[in-house]
Formats: sequence, C-alpha cells, structure tokens
Amino acid sequence: MNLADGPTPSPPATARQPGPLAGAGRRRRARAVAALAGRRLAFAVPVLVLVSAAVFALGAASPFDPVKQYYGNQIFTASQSDVDRVRAELGVDEPALVQFGHWLGGLLTGDLGHSRSFRQPVTDVIGERLPWTLLLMCSGLAVAVLLALVLGTLAARRQGGWLDRVVTAVGHALEGIPPFVLALGAIAVFALTLRWLPVAGLTDAGQPATFSQVTRHLVLPASVLGVSQSPWLVLHVRQSLLSSLAEDHVAGARARGLAEWMVVLRHALPTALLPFVTLVGARVPELVTGAVLVEEVFSWPGLASAVVKSALSVDFPLLAALTLLATLAVLLGSLLADVAVALLDPRVATDG
Repeated sequence: MNLADGPTPSPPATARQPGPLAGAGRRRRARAVAALAGRRLAFAVPVLVLVSAAVFALGAASPFDPVKQYYGNQIFTASQSDVDRVRAELGVDEPALVQFGHWLGGLLTGDLGHSRSFRQPVTDVIGERLPWTLLLMCSGLAVAVLLALVLGTLAARRQGGWLDRVVTAVGHALEGIPPFVLALGAIAVFALTLRWLPVAGLTDAGQPATFSQVTRHLVLPASVLGVSQSPWLVLHVRQSLLSSLAEDHVAGARARGLAEWMVVLRHALPTALLPFVTLVGARVPELVTGAVLVEEVFSWPGLASAVVKSALSVDFPLLAALTLLATLAVLLGSLLADVAVALLDPRVATDG
C-alpha cells in the first residue's frame, strides 16, 4: 500500500446490536429487582401483623362499649340477659388478644369476620366501597401528577418569571391547607355559587350509577384531592428540573443546537423524573388520608364512612381489616416506586 494515498477508508458503520453481555446484564438486573420485591413483600408480612395487633390493643383500651354501640338507643330498653347474650355472640367478652387470634385465623382462611357496626360480613362492606375509593384515589393521583409535570416544568423553564413566582407562592400556600378546607371552598365556589358541579354523592337523587353521572360527581372530589396532593410534587419537579438543566449533558444538547423544548423534554426532564417517581410512592399515606377526608365532605360512597363508623363503634374486625388495607396500600406504593426507579435507572442499588 502506498502511504501517500492515505489510510484506507473504513467500511460504513452499522447500527450496533445489543450483544449477549447486554442481554445477560438485563436479566441480572431483572432478577435483582425481583429479589428486592420479594424481600420487601416478605418484610411486609410481620408489619401487617403488628399493625393489626396494635389496632386490637388500642380498641381494647377504648372507653367505648362495642355492645352499646351495637344496640344504639335500644340499649336502654334491652334486658340484661339480652345484652349478655349479644355480648357473647359478638365475642366482645373475650380478651382482646383472644379476639385478635380468632380474627387472624379467619384472615388466613379468607374470612374477615362480621362487622358489628354494619351488621354484615366485612368482605361485603369492603367489596361494596373499595372500588369507589380506588376510583377517587387513582383519579386524584392522576390530577396531582399532571399538575406537577405541567406546572413544575413550566415554572422551571421560566425561572424567575411571573409564572414561576405564582406557582411557587401558591404551592407553598397550599402545603398548609387541609384537604377538607379545600373541599369546602370548592363546594362553595363551583357547586353553590357557580352551580357547575353537584355538591356531593355518587349520582343525582334517584338516578342510576351511569358513566356520565359518576364522572360528573367525580370531577370535584378528584380535583380537590389532586390539588391537595400537588404542592409537594409541583415544587419537587421544579427544583429537580432546575438541577437537571444545569448538568453537562443538557449543556451539550444545547451546544448541538437543539430546540429548547427538546432540550427540556428529552434531556432534562427524564433525569428529573427519577426522584419524582420515588416521591409519588412516598405520598401514598397522604393520599389515603386525603381520600378519607374528601370522601366524608363529598359524601362519596367509599371506605371513609366505614372507617369512621368502625372506629366509633369499636368494630374490631372491620377496623382491623381497613387498617390492614391502608397499610398494604402504603407498602405497595413504596414498593412499586422503588421497583420503577430500579428499572429506569441501573445505577440504583437493589441489595437493600
């Protein structure tokens, strides 16, 4: 070869195909994430047992008499023999530890017991109300995430502008307002003054639960729940996106002449969303609490009324089942957030 002719041109480059090492790495990562999920689920079992036991212990220390709550005003006309018979049938004359043992044994067989306050099986009480609570919580969470991504991105994109100042000020102000206060304000404005939306309930009086009826009655409580959960998410997205915009890979994208909207959405925002996913999982306890308060204000037929009634009536089986359900939602929310982050970012350790 004549050196004067210069180096021989290399063949055209082809797209690199993922090799066996990349596939093995993904499989190892998937196994590590599955092991993480297994460990967390195994850890959840004793946590749920301890929480349920604490509910029975607190109920035993309550000054309320479950039998009097069961009878209501009829307790004044009931004979002592009838009261003693009902007390024995309900099992409230047994120590709380024995009652917890019976309830735990039924839980292992799928029998959650009989609700004293609703006078029907606990599974029926939860089955009738849980779908409406899940609908409200999922809708409220979707509203909160949408507000966080839109307002947080716009505020960070125009840092120091009027929108950024408004979003930041309103976000800090909403952090200290309880959900039921927002609910009462929303009812006063949108239901009573403007008459755009219904005040409460699942449907209009005497109307069946059709899609249009439920959707129309869901708008206000879901919006209130979403707005009440959004301040922390909005401010977090804004701050995280500001940090991402200052990183080197974003500066490199700008140096290549990419449009600013592409730099923000395709280079800065994905990096900012990793901690955001973790924060969404950490907000599940607040979401559950907020849903209970919003349901009570709007008379939404979810689990909120069951929580209040079971607590006032010292309804051990129902109260323990509802507490167990809320604890499980919190644990699953945290687990799903950690798994999502681990799958999205290989740098995250999965040995914890």
